[in-house]
Amino acid sequence: MSDTEKKYAFGMIGLGTMGRNLLLNIGDHGFAGAGFDKDASKGELLEKEDKNGNLKGFSEVEPFIASLSRPRSVMMLVPAGKPVDDVIAELLPLLDKGDILIDGGNSHFTDTNRRVEELEDKGFHFFGMGVSGGADGARRGPSIMPGGDKQAYEIMKPILEAIAAKAEDGAPCVTYCGPGAAGHFVKMVHNGIEYGMMQLIAETYEILKNGLKLDNTRIQQIFAEWNEGRLKSFLMEVTKDIFLYKAPGTDHLLVDDIKDEARAKGTGKWTSQVAMDLQAPIPTVDTAVAMRDLSKYKQLRVEAAKLYAQDAGTLSVADTDKFIAELEQALYFTFIISYAQGLQLLTNASVEYKYDLNLAEIAKIWRAGCIIRSQVLYNIYDAYTANPALQHLLLDGGVAKLVNEVVPGIRSVISQTVAAGIATPAYASSLSYFEAFRSARMPSNVIQAQRDFFGAHTYELIGKEGVFHTEWTANTNN
Repeated sequence: MSDTEKKYAFGMIGLGTMGRNLLLNIGDHGFAGAGFDKDASKGELLEKEDKNGNLKGFSEVEPFIASLSRPRSVMMLVPAGKPVDDVIAELLPLLDKGDILIDGGNSHFTDTNRRVEELEDKGFHFFGMGVSGGADGARRGPSIMPGGDKQAYEIMKPILEAIAAKAEDGAPCVTYCGPGAAGHFVKMVHNGIEYGMMQLIAETYEILKNGLKLDNTRIQQIFAEWNEGRLKSFLMEVTKDIFLYKAPGTDHLLVDDIKDEARAKGTGKWTSQVAMDLQAPIPTVDTAVAMRDLSKYKQLRVEAAKLYAQDAGTLSVADTDKFIAELEQALYFTFIISYAQGLQLLTNASVEYKYDLNLAEIAKIWRAGCIIRSQVLYNIYDAYTANPALQHLLLDGGVAKLVNEVVPGIRSVISQTVAAGIATPAYASSLSYFEAFRSARMPSNVIQAQRDFFGAHTYELIGKEGVFHTEWTANTNN
């Protein structure tokens, strides 16, 4: 390539739906971008869909790299794990010190930590960047969570702010999250919250469909109505649309034909695992992960249904409209709890990993573009803006007011679904978390006494310094 040939400001490796749509988004905003994929047809599709003449596809890596202006900025959208390392190994001989590599996939944050250190030692800039919003978000504006090399982020900032989703106040939904793997950690927690919210909506569907025996038309109307109010969110939007879609040539909803076995890519599990390491309880997420796992045991569930389910599953409510109003309160309550748990995990991680996370900024960039965007994030943004040192979302006065208004609804729904034999595990774990969190004194003193009794693990006393051990059998009849 001669020096007079066109140079591109940004390179994308991986022209699947996400990579191609992000690059098209970049081109729409006036930036020249190059895309690489070994499948030449994907580069051809990119150029065909580009309406501005800003993009070019490549199927060979050397000319792709040579087409980029310096310092070169290359983003990878390839499967997490070894594929990312393989791409980096292939690229490094073609790059110069000072060039920028961006991992835009769902990599585990520990892998990102390793890559940050390895590439920094070799003179390259690297950052891990969470991208949320799915294929449509990538095309029209995602929420973007970069972290790692701040110098590299500043170079990329004009492009990222241009292509990011814009909240109602016009703010771009992208911010520098912090050093190391902060960006990928924030995206992982985002996905954990997403798991919880999806499970909660599924349980709501179970209550409406099997508990109240409502038809799909009425269920769709309810989700649509709720999405016009405080539950307005991306997940409510897609759910209401799911209950409108009929496969071509059929007279019934596609959702009724889909097997009740949920799959996962692992980010929810990662969130639960690291939360346990950081002693940040997130039972709503944990339950959501467990229920996806349980759903896979279809054959066992069918056999169990023959033994146990004959007399369970129908709600007996005197006033259906009143119960549906309580159910709306319950879902709103659990959405808040899901966010609260995720944000506490980010608070703990910020200290442990020295990320110095700005939770107001994180709530701000989640308000549009991403899968967990919702109206309540504006309240959460206000809470952390008013008090950047807020240790837990539920300690904010404004949020407490929202929660107190809807607690009666969640308690009513849980009591009635339990009585009817309807499984609402994420609802129940959210409420139990709240009830324990608001308890000035938990029954954990009994656990400490038990631990000391059988293992001499000691305990502490109220109002007295030190640790203590008791020979418990000395004053018992055993």
